[in-house]
Amino acid sequence: MPDAGPSFSVKIADTADERRAAQALRYDVFVRELGGGGAMVDHAAGLERDRFDPYFDHMLVIDDTNRRLAGVYRLLRDDQARAAGQFYSEDEYDLSVLKRDGRKLLELGRSCLHRDYRGSMAMYHLWTGLADYVAQHDIAILFGVASFHGTDVSALAPSLSLLHHNHLAPPDLRVCAKPVLFQTMDLIAPDALDRRDAMLKVPALIKAYLRLGGFVGEGAFVDHPFNTTDVCLVMDTARMNQRQKHLYTKGHHP
Repeated sequence: MPDAGPSFSVKIADTADERRAAQALRYDVFVRELGGGGAMVDHAAGLERDRFDPYFDHMLVIDDTNRRLAGVYRLLRDDQARAAGQFYSEDEYDLSVLKRDGRKLLELGRSCLHRDYRGSMAMYHLWTGLADYVAQHDIAILFGVASFHGTDVSALAPSLSLLHHNHLAPPDLRVCAKPVLFQTMDLIAPDALDRRDAMLKVPALIKAYLRLGGFVGEGAFVDHPFNTTDVCLVMDTARMNQRQKHLYTKGHHP
């Protein structure tokens, strides 16, 4: 019989060693592969971390056949953000419209897979683990910055414009890049876009959020230290595509 491939388990990191393993994988992906940086990157130890890490839950996807860490996601609920003093995204985006909503919020970030597990079922397990977490904590709105690699806005203009024209959040969910940092995404008129080519260049994670019924906020943020251009994704579980909504209901089992 053909090899069925690895089996995976999902858990929230509950030891310092597990959190350190998540930061090491993030270093491999965001720093070694993508050229990111930042004030708290520990090059000597090979760790990508910041001041928010102690407040986040770190979701791990583990290859059960060899106990290797295949992927990570970090998750910050309202109560954790209050303890941290803010959401991570608030350095870049005005989140007032979401905070006024009154429903439970969850910030997502630092999602990545080890290179050996891209194209495997590991990402599916991250998503289903997230679905269970959303149900467990009764989350209504998910959001977080997602990144294009690089800081050349002119090269990213078609994709940013497509997101702005086709996927802009409705007013009650429309977070906005802070004025001092605001980079308009309305760079190319709709009738001048090659929509297929523009969408092909949108990162896979952003496309996944859009397929789930997600929206983008107003404006992008160019993060030079991290070598990315960020957009803010917002998903309201009450409005998600019915086709995908079973992932985010209490009846779901991975």
